[in-house]
Amino acid sequence: MTTYLVVAAFAAAYILIATERIHRVAAALWGAAAMVVLGVVDAKTAFFSEETGIDWNVVFLLLGMMVIVGVLRQTGVFEYLAIWAAKRAGGRPFAVMVMLVVITAVASALLDNVTTVLLVAPVTLLVCDRLGLNPVPFLIAEAMASNIGGTATLVGDPPNIIIASRSGLSFNDFVLNMTPIVVVLFLVFIGLCRVMFRRSFTYDAEKAEAVMELDEREAIEDRGLLLKALVILGLVLVGFVSHSALHLEPSIVALLGAGAAVAVSRLEPGEYLGEVEWSTLVFFGGLFVMVGALVEVGVVGSVGHALTEAVGDRLLLATSVVLGGSAVLSGMVDNIPYVATLAPIIQDLVGKSTDAQHQALWWALGLGADLGGNSTAVGASANVVILGIAARNGHRISFWQFTKYGLVVTSATVTLSWAYLWLRYFVLA
Repeated sequence: MTTYLVVAAFAAAYILIATERIHRVAAALWGAAAMVVLGVVDAKTAFFSEETGIDWNVVFLLLGMMVIVGVLRQTGVFEYLAIWAAKRAGGRPFAVMVMLVVITAVASALLDNVTTVLLVAPVTLLVCDRLGLNPVPFLIAEAMASNIGGTATLVGDPPNIIIASRSGLSFNDFVLNMTPIVVVLFLVFIGLCRVMFRRSFTYDAEKAEAVMELDEREAIEDRGLLLKALVILGLVLVGFVSHSALHLEPSIVALLGAGAAVAVSRLEPGEYLGEVEWSTLVFFGGLFVMVGALVEVGVVGSVGHALTEAVGDRLLLATSVVLGGSAVLSGMVDNIPYVATLAPIIQDLVGKSTDAQHQALWWALGLGADLGGNSTAVGASANVVILGIAARNGHRISFWQFTKYGLVVTSATVTLSWAYLWLRYFVLA
Protein backbone atom coordinates (compact mmCIF):
# COMPACT_ATOMS: atom_id res chain seq x y z
CA MET A 1 0.00 0.00 0.00
CA THR A 2 2.84 2.39 0.87
CA THR A 3 4.32 1.97 -2.60
CA TYR A 4 1.06 2.95 -4.26
CA LEU A 5 0.71 5.99 -2.01
CA VAL A 6 4.28 7.09 -2.82
CA VAL A 7 3.64 6.75 -6.56
CA ALA A 8 0.37 8.67 -6.18
CA ALA A 9 2.04 11.46 -4.21
CA PHE A 10 4.85 11.69 -6.76
CA ALA A 11 2.36 11.80 -9.64
CA ALA A 12 0.29 14.47 -7.91
CA ALA A 13 3.33 16.66 -7.27
CA TYR A 14 4.51 16.18 -10.83
CA ILE A 15 1.10 17.16 -12.20
CA LEU A 16 1.18 20.31 -10.06
CA ILE A 17 4.64 21.14 -11.44
CA ALA A 18 3.53 20.48 -15.02
CA THR A 19 0.25 22.37 -14.80
CA GLU A 20 1.71 25.16 -12.67
CA ARG A 21 -1.42 25.37 -10.56
CA ILE A 22 0.95 26.29 -7.76
CA HIS A 23 4.61 27.38 -7.92
CA ARG A 24 6.97 24.54 -8.80
CA VAL A 25 8.98 25.07 -5.60
CA ALA A 26 5.82 24.72 -3.49
CA ALA A 27 4.84 21.59 -5.46
CA ALA A 28 8.27 20.01 -4.93
CA LEU A 29 8.20 20.80 -1.21
CA TRP A 30 4.65 19.44 -0.97
CA GLY A 31 5.79 16.22 -2.63
CA ALA A 32 8.82 15.92 -0.35
CA ALA A 33 6.63 16.50 2.72
CA ALA A 34 4.21 13.80 1.54
CA MET A 35 7.10 11.30 1.39
CA VAL A 36 8.01 12.16 5.00
CA VAL A 37 4.40 11.83 6.19
CA LEU A 38 4.16 8.42 4.48
CA GLY A 39 7.16 7.28 6.50
CA VAL A 40 9.35 6.53 3.47
CA VAL A 41 11.78 9.39 4.05
CA ASP A 42 13.33 10.54 7.32
CA ALA A 43 16.15 12.96 8.11
CA LYS A 44 18.83 10.31 7.57
CA THR A 45 17.39 9.23 4.23
CA ALA A 46 16.80 12.77 2.97
CA PHE A 47 20.04 14.40 4.04
CA PHE A 48 22.67 11.68 4.32
CA SER A 49 21.80 8.85 1.91
CA GLU A 50 23.89 8.85 -1.28
CA GLU A 51 21.31 6.81 -3.21
CA THR A 52 17.98 8.20 -2.04
CA GLY A 53 18.72 11.58 -0.47
CA ILE A 54 19.45 15.09 -1.67
CA ASP A 55 22.48 15.17 -3.96
CA TRP A 56 24.46 17.82 -2.11
CA ASN A 57 27.18 17.73 -4.76
CA VAL A 58 24.70 19.14 -7.26
CA VAL A 59 23.28 21.70 -4.81
CA PHE A 60 26.65 23.03 -3.66
CA LEU A 61 28.09 22.96 -7.19
CA LEU A 62 25.26 25.25 -8.22
CA LEU A 63 25.67 27.47 -5.15
CA GLY A 64 29.40 27.87 -5.68
CA MET A 65 29.08 28.73 -9.36
CA MET A 66 26.22 31.16 -8.69
CA VAL A 67 28.43 33.05 -6.25
CA ILE A 68 31.29 33.19 -8.77
CA VAL A 69 28.87 34.49 -11.42
CA GLY A 70 27.68 37.09 -8.90
CA VAL A 71 31.24 38.35 -8.46
CA LEU A 72 31.88 38.37 -12.22
CA ARG A 73 28.72 40.39 -12.82
CA GLN A 74 30.16 43.27 -10.79
CA THR A 75 33.02 43.64 -13.30
CA GLY A 76 30.85 44.36 -16.37
CA VAL A 77 32.22 41.33 -18.25
CA PHE A 78 28.74 40.11 -19.21
CA GLU A 79 27.92 43.44 -20.81
CA TYR A 80 31.22 43.21 -22.69
CA LEU A 81 30.45 39.72 -23.99
CA ALA A 82 26.88 40.70 -24.91
CA ILE A 83 28.00 43.63 -27.05
CA TRP A 84 30.84 41.59 -28.58
CA ALA A 85 28.53 38.71 -29.54
CA ALA A 86 25.86 41.01 -30.99
CA LYS A 87 28.43 42.87 -33.07
CA ARG A 88 30.03 39.70 -34.42
CA ALA A 89 26.57 38.48 -35.47
CA GLY A 90 25.77 41.78 -37.14
CA GLY A 91 22.77 42.18 -34.86
CA ARG A 92 20.84 39.49 -36.77
CA PRO A 93 18.76 37.38 -34.35
CA PHE A 94 19.30 33.92 -35.84
CA ALA A 95 23.05 34.53 -36.17
CA VAL A 96 23.08 35.63 -32.53
CA MET A 97 21.26 32.44 -31.49
CA VAL A 98 23.65 30.24 -33.48
CA MET A 99 26.65 31.94 -31.91
CA LEU A 100 25.27 31.59 -28.39
CA VAL A 101 24.22 27.93 -28.74
CA VAL A 102 27.57 26.99 -30.31
CA ILE A 103 29.39 28.62 -27.39
CA THR A 104 27.05 26.85 -24.98
CA ALA A 105 27.45 23.41 -26.56
CA VAL A 106 31.25 23.57 -26.81
CA ALA A 107 31.60 24.91 -23.27
CA SER A 108 29.22 22.23 -21.97
CA ALA A 109 31.44 19.51 -23.43
CA LEU A 110 34.46 20.91 -21.57
CA LEU A 111 32.73 21.97 -18.36
CA ASP A 112 29.51 20.70 -16.88
CA ASN A 113 26.35 22.00 -18.54
CA VAL A 114 24.97 23.67 -15.40
CA THR A 115 28.09 25.82 -15.04
CA THR A 116 27.84 26.74 -18.70
CA VAL A 117 24.25 27.99 -18.59
CA LEU A 118 25.02 29.96 -15.43
CA LEU A 119 27.71 31.81 -17.39
CA VAL A 120 25.92 32.17 -20.73
CA ALA A 121 22.41 33.10 -19.56
CA PRO A 122 23.35 36.58 -18.24
CA VAL A 123 25.05 37.35 -21.55
CA THR A 124 21.96 36.22 -23.45
CA LEU A 125 19.66 38.46 -21.43
CA LEU A 126 21.86 41.46 -22.15
CA VAL A 127 22.19 40.70 -25.88
CA CYS A 128 18.44 40.36 -26.27
CA ASP A 129 17.83 43.54 -24.30
CA ARG A 130 20.21 45.46 -26.58
CA LEU A 131 18.56 44.11 -29.72
CA GLY A 132 14.97 44.34 -28.48
CA LEU A 133 14.45 40.57 -28.67
CA ASN A 134 12.43 38.22 -26.49
CA PRO A 135 15.12 36.21 -24.63
CA VAL A 136 12.90 33.19 -23.89
CA PRO A 137 13.57 31.26 -27.16
CA PHE A 138 17.29 31.95 -26.79
CA LEU A 139 17.35 30.68 -23.20
CA ILE A 140 15.37 27.55 -24.11
CA ALA A 141 17.73 26.85 -27.02
CA GLU A 142 20.76 27.26 -24.76
CA ALA A 143 19.41 24.83 -22.16
CA MET A 144 18.92 22.23 -24.89
CA ALA A 145 22.30 22.98 -26.48
CA SER A 146 23.97 22.48 -23.10
CA ASN A 147 22.37 19.05 -22.71
CA ILE A 148 23.37 18.00 -26.23
CA GLY A 149 26.91 19.36 -25.93
CA GLY A 150 27.35 17.87 -22.47
CA THR A 151 26.62 14.42 -23.87
CA ALA A 152 29.90 14.44 -25.81
CA THR A 153 32.37 13.96 -22.97
CA LEU A 154 32.78 12.32 -19.60
CA VAL A 155 32.76 15.64 -17.72
CA GLY A 156 30.03 17.33 -19.76
CA ASP A 157 26.98 16.03 -17.92
CA PRO A 158 26.74 14.55 -14.39
CA PRO A 159 25.10 11.29 -15.64
CA ASN A 160 28.20 10.63 -17.76
CA ILE A 161 30.37 10.80 -14.64
CA ILE A 162 28.13 8.23 -12.96
CA ILE A 163 28.31 5.96 -16.02
CA ALA A 164 32.10 6.23 -16.18
CA SER A 165 32.37 5.37 -12.49
CA ARG A 166 30.24 2.23 -12.89
CA SER A 167 31.58 1.06 -16.26
CA GLY A 168 35.26 1.93 -16.05
CA LEU A 169 35.03 3.81 -19.35
CA SER A 170 37.63 6.57 -19.83
CA PHE A 171 37.47 10.16 -21.00
CA ASN A 172 38.81 9.03 -24.39
CA ASP A 173 36.14 6.31 -24.65
CA PHE A 174 33.45 8.96 -24.36
CA VAL A 175 35.13 11.18 -26.95
CA LEU A 176 35.46 8.33 -29.47
CA ASN A 177 31.97 6.94 -28.99
CA MET A 178 29.77 9.91 -28.09
CA THR A 179 31.31 12.97 -29.75
CA PRO A 180 30.73 11.87 -33.39
CA ILE A 181 26.97 11.53 -32.96
CA VAL A 182 26.76 14.65 -30.80
CA VAL A 183 28.25 16.72 -33.63
CA VAL A 184 25.57 15.42 -36.00
CA LEU A 185 22.82 15.97 -33.44
CA PHE A 186 23.93 19.54 -32.82
CA LEU A 187 23.83 20.41 -36.52
CA VAL A 188 20.31 19.01 -36.69
CA PHE A 189 19.43 20.99 -33.56
CA ILE A 190 20.50 24.27 -35.19
CA GLY A 191 18.19 23.49 -38.10
CA LEU A 192 15.34 22.77 -35.68
CA CYS A 193 15.97 26.10 -33.93
CA ARG A 194 15.60 27.92 -37.25
CA VAL A 195 12.16 26.34 -37.67
CA MET A 196 10.87 26.25 -34.09
CA PHE A 197 11.76 29.83 -33.19
CA ARG A 198 11.32 31.42 -36.61
CA ARG A 199 8.81 33.98 -35.31
CA SER A 200 11.33 35.30 -32.82
CA PHE A 201 13.93 36.38 -35.38
CA THR A 202 12.66 39.90 -35.96
CA TYR A 203 15.47 42.14 -37.16
CA ASP A 204 15.47 45.71 -35.86
CA ALA A 205 17.88 47.66 -38.06
CA GLU A 206 17.99 50.71 -35.79
CA LYS A 207 18.82 48.75 -32.64
CA ALA A 208 21.31 46.61 -34.53
CA GLU A 209 23.03 49.73 -35.84
CA ALA A 210 23.09 51.22 -32.35
CA VAL A 211 24.75 48.07 -31.02
CA MET A 212 27.33 48.07 -33.81
CA GLU A 213 28.40 51.57 -32.73
CA LEU A 214 29.03 50.53 -29.12
CA ASP A 215 32.53 49.95 -27.78
CA GLU A 216 32.42 46.80 -25.68
CA ARG A 217 35.61 47.78 -23.83
CA GLU A 218 33.78 50.61 -22.11
CA ALA A 219 31.49 48.07 -20.41
CA ILE A 220 34.31 46.79 -18.15
CA GLU A 221 33.93 48.53 -14.80
CA ASP A 222 36.64 46.86 -12.70
CA ARG A 223 39.54 45.42 -14.69
CA GLY A 224 41.48 44.37 -11.61
CA LEU A 225 38.63 42.33 -10.18
CA LEU A 226 37.89 40.89 -13.62
CA LEU A 227 41.45 39.60 -13.95
CA LYS A 228 41.37 38.03 -10.47
CA ALA A 229 37.93 36.48 -11.00
CA LEU A 230 38.92 35.03 -14.39
CA VAL A 231 42.04 33.45 -12.88
CA ILE A 232 39.90 31.89 -10.15
CA LEU A 233 37.33 30.71 -12.71
CA GLY A 234 40.14 29.17 -14.79
CA LEU A 235 41.44 27.30 -11.75
CA VAL A 236 37.92 26.09 -10.98
CA LEU A 237 37.56 24.75 -14.51
CA VAL A 238 40.90 22.97 -14.24
CA GLY A 239 39.66 21.52 -10.97
CA PHE A 240 36.51 20.23 -12.68
CA VAL A 241 38.47 18.44 -15.38
CA SER A 242 40.99 16.93 -12.96
CA HIS A 243 38.75 16.42 -9.92
CA SER A 244 39.20 12.64 -9.94
CA ALA A 245 43.00 12.98 -9.82
CA LEU A 246 42.74 15.63 -7.11
CA HIS A 247 40.25 13.49 -5.14
CA LEU A 248 37.93 16.50 -4.82
CA GLU A 249 34.26 16.53 -5.72
CA PRO A 250 33.25 19.23 -8.25
CA SER A 251 31.06 20.79 -5.56
CA ILE A 252 34.10 21.30 -3.31
CA VAL A 253 36.03 22.82 -6.21
CA ALA A 254 33.16 25.23 -6.88
CA LEU A 255 32.85 26.23 -3.21
CA LEU A 256 36.61 26.80 -2.93
CA GLY A 257 36.43 28.98 -6.03
CA ALA A 258 33.47 30.89 -4.63
CA GLY A 259 35.32 31.51 -1.37
CA ALA A 260 38.40 32.75 -3.22
CA ALA A 261 36.30 35.02 -5.46
CA VAL A 262 34.53 36.54 -2.46
CA ALA A 263 37.84 37.02 -0.64
CA VAL A 264 39.54 38.92 -3.48
CA SER A 265 36.46 40.95 -4.43
CA ARG A 266 35.81 42.57 -1.03
CA LEU A 267 32.18 42.94 -2.09
CA GLU A 268 29.26 43.17 0.30
CA PRO A 269 27.38 39.85 0.71
CA GLY A 270 24.25 41.27 -0.89
CA GLU A 271 26.17 42.01 -4.09
CA TYR A 272 27.33 38.47 -4.85
CA LEU A 273 24.55 36.56 -3.07
CA GLY A 274 22.01 38.47 -5.13
CA GLU A 275 22.79 36.16 -8.05
CA VAL A 276 22.04 32.96 -6.11
CA GLU A 277 18.85 31.28 -7.31
CA TRP A 278 17.66 30.13 -3.91
CA SER A 279 14.31 28.94 -5.25
CA THR A 280 16.11 26.70 -7.75
CA LEU A 281 18.25 25.13 -5.02
CA VAL A 282 15.17 24.47 -2.86
CA PHE A 283 13.34 22.98 -5.86
CA PHE A 284 16.20 20.56 -6.43
CA GLY A 285 16.09 19.54 -2.78
CA GLY A 286 12.40 18.70 -2.97
CA LEU A 287 12.80 16.89 -6.29
CA PHE A 288 15.66 14.74 -4.99
CA VAL A 289 13.62 13.71 -1.95
CA MET A 290 10.64 12.72 -4.12
CA VAL A 291 12.75 10.66 -6.53
CA GLY A 292 14.65 9.16 -3.60
CA ALA A 293 11.36 7.93 -2.17
CA LEU A 294 10.60 6.11 -5.44
CA VAL A 295 14.00 4.45 -5.18
CA GLU A 296 13.49 3.65 -1.49
CA VAL A 297 10.23 1.74 -2.08
CA GLY A 298 11.75 -0.11 -5.04
CA VAL A 299 9.70 1.38 -7.88
CA VAL A 300 12.65 2.35 -10.07
CA GLY A 301 14.53 -0.85 -9.27
CA SER A 302 11.52 -2.99 -10.15
CA VAL A 303 11.21 -1.29 -13.51
CA GLY A 304 14.88 -1.90 -14.18
CA HIS A 305 14.77 -5.57 -13.24
CA ALA A 306 11.66 -6.08 -15.34
CA LEU A 307 13.60 -4.59 -18.24
CA THR A 308 16.48 -6.99 -17.60
CA GLU A 309 14.21 -10.02 -17.65
CA ALA A 310 12.30 -8.84 -20.73
CA VAL A 311 15.27 -8.29 -23.03
CA GLY A 312 17.42 -11.22 -21.95
CA ASP A 313 20.44 -11.58 -24.24
CA ARG A 314 18.86 -9.76 -27.20
CA LEU A 315 21.34 -6.90 -27.17
CA LEU A 316 19.85 -4.77 -29.96
CA LEU A 317 16.46 -4.91 -28.25
CA ALA A 318 18.09 -4.17 -24.90
CA THR A 319 19.96 -1.20 -26.37
CA SER A 320 16.79 0.14 -27.98
CA VAL A 321 14.77 -0.22 -24.77
CA VAL A 322 17.48 1.39 -22.63
CA LEU A 323 17.79 4.31 -25.04
CA GLY A 324 14.05 4.90 -25.42
CA GLY A 325 13.18 4.15 -21.80
CA SER A 326 15.93 6.43 -20.51
CA ALA A 327 14.77 9.24 -22.78
CA VAL A 328 11.21 8.97 -21.49
CA LEU A 329 12.02 8.54 -17.79
CA SER A 330 14.71 11.25 -17.78
CA GLY A 331 12.06 13.68 -18.93
CA MET A 332 9.96 12.82 -15.88
CA VAL A 333 12.63 12.75 -13.18
CA ASP A 334 16.00 14.49 -13.08
CA ASN A 335 18.51 12.40 -15.03
CA ILE A 336 21.10 12.36 -12.23
CA PRO A 337 19.21 10.17 -9.73
CA TYR A 338 17.75 8.20 -12.65
CA VAL A 339 21.17 7.19 -14.00
CA ALA A 340 22.48 6.53 -10.50
CA THR A 341 19.66 4.03 -10.07
CA LEU A 342 19.83 2.35 -13.48
CA ALA A 343 23.64 2.13 -13.80
CA PRO A 344 23.95 -0.97 -11.56
CA ILE A 345 21.28 -2.71 -13.65
CA ILE A 346 23.17 -1.94 -16.88
CA GLN A 347 26.34 -3.16 -15.18
CA ASP A 348 24.64 -6.51 -14.58
CA LEU A 349 23.52 -6.69 -18.22
CA VAL A 350 27.00 -5.91 -19.55
CA GLY A 351 28.82 -8.11 -17.06
CA LYS A 352 32.53 -8.49 -17.84
CA SER A 353 32.04 -8.34 -21.59
CA THR A 354 34.05 -5.74 -23.50
CA ASP A 355 32.62 -6.34 -26.99
CA ALA A 356 31.06 -3.42 -28.84
CA GLN A 357 27.47 -4.66 -28.62
CA HIS A 358 27.54 -4.99 -24.84
CA GLN A 359 29.26 -1.62 -24.45
CA ALA A 360 26.50 -0.10 -26.60
CA LEU A 361 24.23 -0.44 -23.56
CA TRP A 362 26.31 2.17 -21.73
CA TRP A 363 26.19 4.55 -24.67
CA ALA A 364 22.44 4.00 -24.95
CA LEU A 365 22.03 4.91 -21.28
CA GLY A 366 24.14 8.04 -21.68
CA LEU A 367 22.43 9.22 -24.85
CA GLY A 368 18.94 8.45 -23.56
CA ALA A 369 19.43 10.12 -20.19
CA ASP A 370 21.29 13.19 -21.48
CA LEU A 371 19.12 13.83 -24.54
CA GLY A 372 15.91 12.83 -22.76
CA GLY A 373 16.62 15.61 -20.30
CA ASN A 374 15.61 18.04 -23.04
CA SER A 375 12.06 16.71 -23.24
CA THR A 376 10.60 18.58 -20.26
CA ALA A 377 11.37 21.61 -18.13
CA VAL A 378 12.45 19.42 -15.18
CA GLY A 379 14.30 16.72 -17.15
CA ALA A 380 17.79 18.14 -16.59
CA SER A 381 19.49 20.39 -14.08
CA ALA A 382 20.36 22.94 -16.77
CA ASN A 383 16.68 23.32 -17.68
CA VAL A 384 15.69 24.07 -14.10
CA VAL A 385 18.50 26.60 -13.73
CA ILE A 386 17.50 28.38 -16.95
CA LEU A 387 13.87 28.62 -15.84
CA GLY A 388 15.00 30.09 -12.53
CA ILE A 389 17.24 32.70 -14.16
CA ALA A 390 14.51 33.64 -16.64
CA ALA A 391 11.89 34.06 -13.91
CA ARG A 392 14.25 36.14 -11.81
CA ASN A 393 14.72 38.54 -14.70
CA GLY A 394 11.03 38.90 -15.47
CA HIS A 395 10.79 36.38 -18.33
CA ARG A 396 8.68 33.49 -17.08
CA ILE A 397 9.03 30.22 -19.01
CA SER A 398 6.17 27.83 -18.28
CA PHE A 399 6.56 24.07 -18.05
CA TRP A 400 4.66 23.52 -21.29
CA GLN A 401 6.33 26.39 -23.14
CA PHE A 402 9.64 24.60 -22.66
CA THR A 403 8.24 21.11 -23.09
CA LYS A 404 6.52 21.66 -26.44
CA TYR A 405 9.91 22.44 -27.98
CA GLY A 406 11.73 19.86 -25.88
CA LEU A 407 9.61 16.97 -27.12
CA VAL A 408 10.42 17.88 -30.73
CA VAL A 409 14.16 18.10 -30.08
CA THR A 410 14.23 14.92 -27.99
CA SER A 411 12.27 12.91 -30.56
CA ALA A 412 14.62 13.94 -33.37
CA THR A 413 17.88 13.47 -31.46
CA VAL A 414 16.93 10.15 -29.84
CA THR A 415 15.77 8.73 -33.19
CA LEU A 416 19.09 9.68 -34.80
CA SER A 417 20.93 8.24 -31.81
CA TRP A 418 19.17 4.90 -32.24
CA ALA A 419 20.21 4.84 -35.91
CA TYR A 420 23.80 5.60 -34.85
CA LEU A 421 23.88 2.84 -32.22
CA TRP A 422 22.36 0.30 -34.59
CA LEU A 423 24.70 1.16 -37.46
CA ARG A 424 27.94 1.47 -35.52
CA TYR A 425 27.62 -1.35 -33.00
CA PHE A 426 25.37 -3.90 -34.69
CA VAL A 427 25.97 -3.47 -38.42
CA LEU A 428 29.54 -2.24 -38.80
CA ALA A 429 31.02 -3.71 -35.61
